[in-house]
Amino acid sequence: MKSLLKVGVLTGGGDCPGLNAVIRAIVRRADERNLEVMGIRDGWAGLVEERHERLTRKRVSGILHLGGTILGTSRYNPLAALDGLEAVQRAMRRLALDAIVAIGGEGTLSIARRLHEAGIPVVGVPKTIDNDLGGTDFTFGFDTAVQIATEAIDRLHSTAESHQRVMVVEVMGRHVGWIAAYAGLAGGADAILVPERPTRIDQVVEHVERRRRAGKRFSIIVCAEGAAVDLGEGVKIVSRGYDQWGHMKLGGVAHEVANAIEARTGMETRVTVLGYVQRGGAPTAYDRVLATRFGIHAADLVARREWGMMAALRGNRIVSTPLEEATRTLKVLDPEIYEAASVFFG
Repeated sequence: MKSLLKVGVLTGGGDCPGLNAVIRAIVRRADERNLEVMGIRDGWAGLVEERHERLTRKRVSGILHLGGTILGTSRYNPLAALDGLEAVQRAMRRLALDAIVAIGGEGTLSIARRLHEAGIPVVGVPKTIDNDLGGTDFTFGFDTAVQIATEAIDRLHSTAESHQRVMVVEVMGRHVGWIAAYAGLAGGADAILVPERPTRIDQVVEHVERRRRAGKRFSIIVCAEGAAVDLGEGVKIVSRGYDQWGHMKLGGVAHEVANAIEARTGMETRVTVLGYVQRGGAPTAYDRVLATRFGIHAADLVARREWGMMAALRGNRIVSTPLEEATRTLKVLDPEIYEAASVFFG
């Protein structure tokens, strides 16, 4: 009989629809792969502080459709401390863990990659609603975010048309415009502003004016929170300072765009910022299936002792890819998607 492997599972970074589906799948697959699964509370912080619980089939029953994560999450980086690596190794010894499954985005998986390079057994599962991780075609949570944003755009169409207004919708997307482009295309937006395509406000105003000349007295503008827009003083990213981790606190670009449109066209312009509603609540059917497949593959990676690897989607197949590939560079918006959406601008 194969020796039992004890694996710790953690979720790091922002919460995301589909996390519980991954956890559930790992536990269910563990029964077939001779694995014992321990849930680590609140990401890497819970590992260092040795906060954990045994994950059984009973514990994960009924969580497939739930948003968030039953394990909790944090943005804690254990390697920021001088003795961070030693703290992780010590915690794993005390908890008798043979390996870690890290479910997270660029930050969480970068930590996992560095731990692997230091000789710690770890595998990854990609998680980000922004869909900006390399090595995988899509990540779970993205489809849910797009669906929520699309429904909001659909609803705003009716009020925009009724009141002859311009509606500017701000969606998530710090460095990439995947959500903005997909939701804008699906929702019939009249312009989409993304980080990858610097845009002059004059171009947006001309779109709105062209529609008005054609008898369309309303417009829908979808704007990623990190959109690069030239408001008359050169292209810049609108931010509200920095958070405790040194990341720019984005948001507010929609208000700047709306003010400029109203000032130059005289049309009443309103802003809707979707914010965290995009990553809360139940995952879509697509995300539940993708997250489940990722979880199964992650458990298989552990059973095969394929450390330093990550579950990934290529086409319609779940494959293994190195963590280094996933975290090397951000996956920017596919130009073909933006060009498809631009056919309908104006």
